[in-house]
Amino acid sequence: MTAKKGINLAFQGGGAHGAVTWGVADRLLEDDRITIDAISGSSAGAVNAAAVAYGLHKNGAKGARDTLDLLWKRISAAGEVYSPMTSGPLPLPTGAASFASALTYQFFDAVTRTFSPYQFNPFDVNPLRRILDSCIDFDSLKTCKATKLFIAATNVRSGKVHVFETKDMSTDVVCASACLPFIYKAVEIDGEDYWDGGYMGNPVLFPFFYEAVTSDVVIVHVNPIERDEVPMTAAEIMNRVNEISFNSSLLRELRAINFVHKLLDDGWIKDEYRDRLRNIRIHSIRSDRALEDFDVSSKFRTDWSFLSELKEKGRQIADAWLAENFDYLGNKSSVNLAEMFSTGERPNTNEKSAV
Repeated sequence: MTAKKGINLAFQGGGAHGAVTWGVADRLLEDDRITIDAISGSSAGAVNAAAVAYGLHKNGAKGARDTLDLLWKRISAAGEVYSPMTSGPLPLPTGAASFASALTYQFFDAVTRTFSPYQFNPFDVNPLRRILDSCIDFDSLKTCKATKLFIAATNVRSGKVHVFETKDMSTDVVCASACLPFIYKAVEIDGEDYWDGGYMGNPVLFPFFYEAVTSDVVIVHVNPIERDEVPMTAAEIMNRVNEISFNSSLLRELRAINFVHKLLDDGWIKDEYRDRLRNIRIHSIRSDRALEDFDVSSKFRTDWSFLSELKEKGRQIADAWLAENFDYLGNKSSVNLAEMFSTGERPNTNEKSAV
C-alpha cells in the first residue's frame, strides 16, 4: 500500500467566496492518499479551517466533509435573514429579485461607509456566532489531535498578527478572525481587541515552519493575486484595493520562503547550519478565473444555489490540481517562487479554464 502524503492547508478569506474553499477541501478530504497535518486560516478561511479540524477530530475525513456541509447550509439559511444580497422573505421574479438585491446591497454599502458598527449595530448582532456554536463544539475542538489548527486575527491596538492555536479555540477566536471592522465591533479576547485576520495574515504560513511535521504547504487562494482588467467603478476599485491588501502579507511570506530557497540552492549556507533552515515546499490552488466574473457584492451572497455553484467550482479546481500536482507532494514545490518574484509573470496556477 502506498504511503499517504501529508500536507498543510492554508485557507484564505473572501466572504461567501469561501465556498470555493469548501469545495476544494471537500475534494482533498475525499482523496485517501492525503493526510492533513495542520491547517491555517483567516476570515472565511478560519471558519472553514475550524470546521475541517473539528470534523477530523470527531470522525476523520467524513466528519470534516459533513461538518463543512452543515456549516455552509446554516450560513445559507442565516443569509436569508441577514445578507444584504437578498430580496427579503417574499419570492420575486428573477429580474426583480436581482434588482432588489442590488438596491439592498447599495444601501448596505452606503450605511457601512457612513456609520460605524458601534452606531448602526450597537448590540453587535453577528449571526456567525450562532452558526459556529451549532456546528462546532469548541471545548472538544481544543483537545483535537487529528490535526493542528492556526487561526489568525489582527490586534487592533498593536497592528500585529496574533495566531491562535488549537488549545485556544473558541467562538470568539473564529469571529475575531472574521471580524470585518466596518460591519462588526472588534472582538475582545483576554483584554485585547481583534479585527479580521486577513489584514495581517491571509493566511499565515509561519506556524507551519515550527509546528507542522510535513514541509508541503497547499495554499487555497480566494482573493485573486492578479486581474487582467483595471477597475473603473468605485466598488471595483475598493474591491481591488482590498484584494491587494489582503494578499500583501501572504506575498511577503512567500518572498521570504523564496529567499531561503535561494540560500539553500545557491550554497550560501555552511553545511553545519543548513539543517537550521527548513526547505518549505509551496503549492497553490488558485481560483482567479473561477471568480473573475463575480463582483464584490457576490461576497455577501448566501443563496444556496450560488454557494453550491462555488463549491462545485472548488471541487473541479482541486480535482484538476491533484491530477497535475499530486506527484510534487513530498518532493518539490509546484509553484515557481523564483519566477513569481523575479519576473512578475503569473506563476503556474494549474487552474483549468473550464471551471
